[in-house]
Amino acid sequence: MSSTTKKPKALARRPDLETLYCINEDGSHNTIHPADVKGRFQRIKKITWTLLIAAYMILPWVKVGGNPAILVDLPNRHFFLFGKIFNAADFWLFFFILSGVGLFLFFLSATFGRVWCGYGCPQTVFLEGVYRRVERLIEGGASARDRLAKMPWNGEKIRKRFSKLGIYLVISLILSHTFLSYFIPVDVLQKAVTSSPAAHPAAFTFILLFTAIIFGNFTWFREQLCLIVCPYGRLQSALYDPDTIVVGYDRKRGEPRGRYNQSGEHGDCIDCYRCVAVCPTGIDIRNGTQMECVGCANCIDACDVVMDKVKKPHGLIRYDSENGFEGKKTRILRPRTILYMAIMALWLGAFMYAVFGHSPFDAELVRLRTDSVFTIDNGRIRNQFRLQLTNKLGNATQFEIKALEPETAQFVLSAKSVLLKSLESRNIPIFVFLPEKEYKPGTDVRLLVQSKAGKKMVQGRFLGPRK
Repeated sequence: MSSTTKKPKALARRPDLETLYCINEDGSHNTIHPADVKGRFQRIKKITWTLLIAAYMILPWVKVGGNPAILVDLPNRHFFLFGKIFNAADFWLFFFILSGVGLFLFFLSATFGRVWCGYGCPQTVFLEGVYRRVERLIEGGASARDRLAKMPWNGEKIRKRFSKLGIYLVISLILSHTFLSYFIPVDVLQKAVTSSPAAHPAAFTFILLFTAIIFGNFTWFREQLCLIVCPYGRLQSALYDPDTIVVGYDRKRGEPRGRYNQSGEHGDCIDCYRCVAVCPTGIDIRNGTQMECVGCANCIDACDVVMDKVKKPHGLIRYDSENGFEGKKTRILRPRTILYMAIMALWLGAFMYAVFGHSPFDAELVRLRTDSVFTIDNGRIRNQFRLQLTNKLGNATQFEIKALEPETAQFVLSAKSVLLKSLESRNIPIFVFLPEKEYKPGTDVRLLVQSKAGKKMVQGRFLGPRK
């Protein structure tokens, strides 16, 4: 007589505070299939994502003053910003852009937590706004996607998976080409795309690599980029304080949990697990603020729907501060946020001055490299220079060159009036002759370069024999 012993059924894994839910115990990737959710925050996000995606796709085609609205032309060392033209000498302005982004994120995080991650980060915008929409359209809802992932390879799985991956590849190609159009003018990129890859090897290689990165990221890596690669989440402990607005669970109202219609006293949370089912990073917000939370508000909308069904007020899960959840007043204006705003105001003033106060042309007087820094002939000292002139305007401009000092020197210029096209540069040789008896150490050569756009004085040291 034989007997069989049934093994106890393994308990389903639930999110905790000790491990990442997207990684299994053996180190493999635990694919997360967030359920669909509707609500007011989802509508806000969809509108925001649509505007951001539209701006990303359209901006390379928009022209301001005949030039792209935004273009970093690396081969020619020029960049354009909404009608303003800059060259390599203005590269220091990128300091303002990078520091401005950092200051804005610091202020936003200290005030509203990771709202940037949930609404404006490109990873979230394209993953949730594009790729997961395609996935839901082809493979269905969360339960259908989970079932498809676990089933053996058959006709249905092959058809759905390869249809999804094919569309993913096309989208990744479009995104990578659009990204490249911020560094190569659209008309040049169009010619490169329609010509042989051998004619543009650098661009072709970039597209291959960037497409592969985008495809791999949004196909498989997904939330791991936010949890493992991006350092932003790890800065929360330094940026948050008890007044920071975050997505949180009202424990006073929700605990102890109890099933709907369960007898006895219990809180409003019915432990339906819906907040976890819709989370794109697989956390349980009821465990408290966690690094993995990207502030997407999926759990808020999901919980509000459940509260409607059980006839309870909204807000069991909501945007609030630690003080707010404890029944205290939340202070938006406090020393930290006031300091951030003051620094951002100074940054904005400096940035506006740098952008709108930059010179419309570059002019520099450079000594020519010769065997000797000066020569003496017939009682005159000769120095050789070149005037480096660059037109940074969007149209052709006439420049006039006038010698100022030394007044007794003879200036020989290859041209006293120069017409430069937009972004054109030219070197103008200049010979300066000064009588030897009038030379004094410390004598400077000064030239005035002027046009309708403005004027600039350039100078260089005139060298001669020691006395």
